[in-house]
Amino acid sequence: MTSDPAESFARPRAAAGVLFFDEQDRVMLVVPSYKSYRDIPGGYIEHGETPKEAAAREVREELGISPPIGRLLVIDWAPNQTEGDKLLFVFDGGTLAPEYVSKIRLDPSELTGYEFHEVEQSHDLTITRLARRILHGHAARKDETTHYLEHGEEIR
Repeated sequence: MTSDPAESFARPRAAAGVLFFDEQDRVMLVVPSYKSYRDIPGGYIEHGETPKEAAAREVREELGISPPIGRLLVIDWAPNQTEGDKLLFVFDGGTLAPEYVSKIRLDPSELTGYEFHEVEQSHDLTITRLARRILHGHAARKDETTHYLEHGEEIR
């Protein structure tokens, strides 16, 4: 037991991402240059930023566009053995209008591509916990709720 009670408090790394959809209700997945799996646009929250501000900044940096970012769809308490406690926020980017899609300019230091996929294919296209977040985000969008997850699993 530590003598400083503050040392026992969780200090999660926080990240924010966005789910964008096309007109066929397919979800956007990006291809990071530094990961071995597809991801959603987003990244870590910087000091002084809100989760929604971080999501908007990451979309601007990675995709070169600034579409409106909607409401919170998913929050996931997702500790990682190598990175420690993590808190992940997923926002609704809505249906990405063609004028935004045509203006996408990938940051090559971060992304090598992007594609729209059927939501149901998520488990075949990315890591399990992210696939669960995508599925829950899509459901939350449809039923106008927010889903709370732990380790990618819904907690009620």
